[in-house]
Amino acid sequence: MSAETAEQAALVGRLRSLLVAEPSVREVSMFGGRSIMVNEKMIVAAQRDGALLVRVAADRHEDLLTNPGATQAEMGAGRDMGPGWIDVAPAAIEGDDGLAFWVAAALEHNRAVAG
Repeated sequence: MSAETAEQAALVGRLRSLLVAEPSVREVSMFGGRSIMVNEKMIVAAQRDGALLVRVAADRHEDLLTNPGATQAEMGAGRDMGPGWIDVAPAAIEGDDGLAFWVAAALEHNRAVAG
């Protein structure tokens, strides 16, 4: 397993700050990054390059892809992960508002499927 990059560590720290009020949060290594679980379901994964993999509602997928830096997530070249999985470029989450937007979208989906 390779070591965490500075970009990834910084992103994880920012994610922790945004999720401090959530009652059930844990971190797991998966999807090639540091995944953040809320209520035992993944919401986001901080990637080694500082990008963010986000789990969102499939019915919001196409709309959310219109945001700057958002692309269809792939599990390897040419293998798309399907609706509800979005990669967000590091530049799109440099600011706190951009990161908070994506975390909110992921938490919305997480709360809808929790139960």
